[in-house]
Amino acid sequence: MKNASKLSGLRSCSAASLCGLWCVLVALAVLGRLWQPGWNITPMAGTALAAGVLFANPLVAASVPLVALAASNLALPGYGSVLMAVVVYAATLWPVFLGSTVRSGRLVAIIGSALACSLVFYLSTNLAHWWLTTDYPHTFAGLLTCYTAALPFYQWMPFGDVAWSLALVGGLSAIGGIVQSASQRTGSTPFACGSECR
Repeated sequence: MKNASKLSGLRSCSAASLCGLWCVLVALAVLGRLWQPGWNITPMAGTALAAGVLFANPLVAASVPLVALAASNLALPGYGSVLMAVVVYAATLWPVFLGSTVRSGRLVAIIGSALACSLVFYLSTNLAHWWLTTDYPHTFAGLLTCYTAALPFYQWMPFGDVAWSLALVGGLSAIGGIVQSASQRTGSTPFACGSECR
């Protein structure tokens, strides 16, 4: 529960501090996605979960994965259709709403949320690909073939999502601990966080 208070305490940081953390999360997501898109070990789910933990305003939290996805898409191939893009954006966005679960700071909540992110992305985007293209017959067997063909792209995604989520939420917890320590010792904080900022 100590981690939960450290994570929740970050939400009362000054607007400038939160803006800086927003920029760091977006930059990390963009660079991580462009670094190696083939393996699918990207920080997208981790940054979305971290944004959901960090930002009290759900629109601000949602803007992290949306801006990161839009920016990185400038250098990556398109989706082939607007509907496919909508599915990809939705699958990338929804982890933000798991922030309240992850905010508990419990290891099982972080790992479970990260694994859910991978699974939902895999299931939804491949269902959309099957439905929106003629690559596979529109039968149950065709759907299973589509999911089977996508397994090589999925195989490393859960590991990446868990690793990035643990690193990012752990990093936020560490920053929260520093902020709390500084606040208790000096009455002020290095990130201008505290009750006076609420």
